[in-house]
Amino acid sequence: MPEDVRRGLIIVNTGPGKGKTTAAMGTAFRAVGNGMKVLMLQFLKGSWHYGELDAAKSFGDNFVMKQMGRGFVKVGGAETDPEDIKLVEQAWDEARTAILSGNWDLIILDEINYAISYGMLDPAKVVETLKQKPDMVHVILTGRNAHPSIIDIADTVTEMKQVKHAYEKGVMAQRGIEY
Repeated sequence: MPEDVRRGLIIVNTGPGKGKTTAAMGTAFRAVGNGMKVLMLQFLKGSWHYGELDAAKSFGDNFVMKQMGRGFVKVGGAETDPEDIKLVEQAWDEARTAILSGNWDLIILDEINYAISYGMLDPAKVVETLKQKPDMVHVILTGRNAHPSIIDIADTVTEMKQVKHAYEKGVMAQRGIEY
């Protein structure tokens, strides 16, 4: 059995199924409950009001959650809006500073995998920063289509697989469950 190694982990929650952000938040609540300081930066979420914002506020300075985007980003046929790219770059600057500062025990980069897969953020920058992070800082990266270089550097990778979803039966997103 290997020796008991303790260090900050790089964790990736990816895949097409529901629960990537929810799993990261569960870890955040566990961390706060153990006296750790948590920062959650939501790369693309913006204008909607999510129930987790109110829940995080109840933890005071030990759990800070910031929405860094405008909401849903249009990609594909239309060119990505330069404003969204600017917001992702600003979010990454804040994330990089936070990771390297050592002021946080756990940093969640929510939906960063989307920003990378949409070509809005260079994965090499993220990998370089993760390699430089202070020893005891934990980082969770969420979103579908995690880049292979992110998966490669991660300690733990979980892929969420959708078996079925209520939306397929016409059931809309439910307050308190999906947002």
